[in-house]
Amino acid sequence: MSDKPVSEMDESAVNLEAIEKILAPVKDVGQAASNVLEGTSVVAVYGKAVKQGDTIIIPTAEVLAGFGFGYGVGSGSGRMMEDDEEEQAVEASENEQDTPSDGVGSGVGGGGGGGGRTLARPVAVVVASPEGVWVEPIVDWTKIGLAALTTFGFMIGTLARMRKGPGA
Repeated sequence: MSDKPVSEMDESAVNLEAIEKILAPVKDVGQAASNVLEGTSVVAVYGKAVKQGDTIIIPTAEVLAGFGFGYGVGSGSGRMMEDDEEEQAVEASENEQDTPSDGVGSGVGGGGGGGGRTLARPVAVVVASPEGVWVEPIVDWTKIGLAALTTFGFMIGTLARMRKGPGA
């Protein structure tokens, strides 16, 4: 390895194997993103049709997907502190590496990560029968009840603050 900082090295001095190791998480993030997005296809929105006599029922769902990731690469070089030179030499000899004779070191590193989530909830069923085609919504009474209780709580709190007057 050269004594020049990584930014001043020519391309032939850069270890391609090290670069491949640094960029490996980017490939993993791409695979994870495609796995998350597979859950948002039309098949996830419209379920398998069920036939009951002359009537066909098709379940439908709302599908939400979110994904995020980050990645960073850095390099640096500098002079090792005098107290650390002996320790660095011992570590390098244990790892069977050569130590820089002038105590200057450099390195390159990188890392990344990501995550994603897919959520689905039923919203309606499409009914097709000899009488016609219509959509029957699926009502989530639990959500409606929680929303009503939350709204009622905020209203009571606001009214109580209004009764106390300003600055109370």
